[in-house]
Amino acid sequence: MKLATKEIGRYAARPEPDRAGILLYGPDAMRIALRRQEIVANLVGPEGEAEMRVSRFQATDLRRDPEVLSVAIRAQSFFPGPRVVFVEGVTEQQVNYILPALAEWQPGDAQLVVAAGQLKATSKIRKAFEAHPKAYACGIYDDPPSREEVEATLSKAGLVKLPPDTLRSLTALAMVLDPGDFRQTVEKLALYKYGDDTPLTEAEIALCAPASTEAGLDEILDHVADARSDQIGPMMRRLKAQGVQPVALCIATLRHFKTLYAVAAHPDGAGAGIGRLRPPVFGPRRDKVLRQAQGWGAAKLEMALGVVTETDLSLRSAGQAAPDMALVERMLIRLAMMGRAR
Repeated sequence: MKLATKEIGRYAARPEPDRAGILLYGPDAMRIALRRQEIVANLVGPEGEAEMRVSRFQATDLRRDPEVLSVAIRAQSFFPGPRVVFVEGVTEQQVNYILPALAEWQPGDAQLVVAAGQLKATSKIRKAFEAHPKAYACGIYDDPPSREEVEATLSKAGLVKLPPDTLRSLTALAMVLDPGDFRQTVEKLALYKYGDDTPLTEAEIALCAPASTEAGLDEILDHVADARSDQIGPMMRRLKAQGVQPVALCIATLRHFKTLYAVAAHPDGAGAGIGRLRPPVFGPRRDKVLRQAQGWGAAKLEMALGVVTETDLSLRSAGQAAPDMALVERMLIRLAMMGRAR
């Protein structure tokens, strides 16, 4: 049977123990791995691994012993409880090993959990799981998690009774991070707040969230946006020594000023604009971005974007005579002087 992608979170939390198996397929191996880990853990329980009720195979192992999968599904454990046979990295090349094992499944056998890559609708493996009355097939894609899934992840980590603003920020963060990165961030937050009963703050989220840009780029862009033109020269020498390319610096500048413009130009004001940013910003950086956007204003930021775009086109022009790094440095100083004139 088909299991809708939006239902996989609820199913993974409470998988049905009497199923023949489940096929997880899709382009994102990390998302599939996380779902598979959750399903297996909730099927066999916390002692399943220790009691050897989980058997693992690589898809390439099946070719060496075509019967190994069927034997593992029928095998009995010394310990009572549900059993799982997991096969990773499955493609259509393993169809002759997967389908017989699924067809021979009987109540009481181990549940077959299969992780595959992208499978076409015509895939024989996918069709077999979709047609089987006691099995599921579910495509895993890069859809953002629902609020219910986010809250379940937070609850599992012990992060409960969160302030509404903090919960909104974490939900927004889950929309832009890979599932593995978000889970690691939540685990960091849980460790950070261990034994601390005070409410989780956005500043603490910022401390634990993955950095979005390199520190050196952030620093020079802050000098530019805060009109500290005297700091640009020394920072440019540092960045050049670190191997930062002029085009990368120009792109980072364009991205930063686009962010400021999105905040400043929001029809409901900069306060509303800062909350609509994707990816979201937190803590001190949020305050800094809001202050810079309000200080520049939408009209001047629009002019600044024109300056950056003009420089970007010059960098990409075959007829450009001036050194690229000097061209970018002149652009940054010009922007800082524009900011000083507010």
